[in-house]
Amino acid sequence: MSLAPADLIAQFGYAAILIGTFLEGETILILAGFAAHQGLLRLDLAILCAFLGSAAGDQLWFALARHHGQRFLASRPGLAARIAPATRWLERYPTSFVLGFRFVYGIRNVAPIAIGLSAIPTRRFVLLNLCAAALWAGIFGSTGYYFGAAMETMLGDLKTMQLKILGGIALAVLAWFGLRWISKRFF
Repeated sequence: MSLAPADLIAQFGYAAILIGTFLEGETILILAGFAAHQGLLRLDLAILCAFLGSAAGDQLWFALARHHGQRFLASRPGLAARIAPATRWLERYPTSFVLGFRFVYGIRNVAPIAIGLSAIPTRRFVLLNLCAAALWAGIFGSTGYYFGAAMETMLGDLKTMQLKILGGIALAVLAWFGLRWISKRFF
């Protein structure tokens, strides 16, 4: 028995949001918001899953860096070089940095490591991280939802085109990540 794409989204969408935002985030959350506008997911649950995934992923990287970071970093000078700019911003603006890093492309994945290596107390990071993850999930989930509304206004009823649009966006994202991976590996 084969499931239709809409059934797959309904059945596995929330788990995909949780896992996707644990690892990265913005794109999957915008797609989730779009899917919520199309009635395939509930926006509140998509935002909740994104909040949980994002907060948990950043807590994990923070904890790993706090306990193993210096040793891990010593064996990876390339990663240390990527963390250096984030560390400079963190030292100058600690609260703003923790609240805003997930909104700045290019430091989202290394920021929790830099914070874990810093002197910021764990309790403070947890509180700021939860606030920032909630704000981030609400903004990007709603952005995807309102993007769906705007597309529907411009194109008419999206129900007939939703899978093509979601597929096109997913292919564009995969192509972008694939090109980034290829350029890092070979160029």
